[in-house]
Amino acid sequence: MDVPQQTQERGISLDIGQLLKMLPHRYPILMIDRLEEIVTDHSAVGIKNVTANEPFFQGHFPERPIMPGVLIIEAMAQTAAALVVHTIGNTVEGRLVYFMSVENARFRKLVVPGDQLRVHVERIHKRGNVWKFKGEAKVEGVVCAEAIYTAMIVDE
Repeated sequence: MDVPQQTQERGISLDIGQLLKMLPHRYPILMIDRLEEIVTDHSAVGIKNVTANEPFFQGHFPERPIMPGVLIIEAMAQTAAALVVHTIGNTVEGRLVYFMSVENARFRKLVVPGDQLRVHVERIHKRGNVWKFKGEAKVEGVVCAEAIYTAMIVDE
């Protein structure tokens, strides 16, 4: 695992207004409401407040609404993308962060309306414009989903 070389800032948080400036995602696909516990170039925690008003609950499933696993993985990716943008700053302007791969995805507990999803991401490798992350999504400290995934920064 790569160890960040610079002294890390701790305790940084980004609100929804700041995230909207950093990420191209918008409703209904924006999957994080806040970024907390940022350690520049290393890790962060994305917060998703899951509400009954989410559009995916209309079809997944109306009688027993659960958050789709692929959207939990998307929340991990968006948390990582926000960390990347925060880390590299202005040099990201005009560029996007895209998924390259998802490995070892595991879904362990249902996520339902009323839950607060805390998405913990940690950079495990970086080479050039390719970043690899480990992600865990938790509700009340219990792991609901986990995955290893790779993303690439590309020009629009």
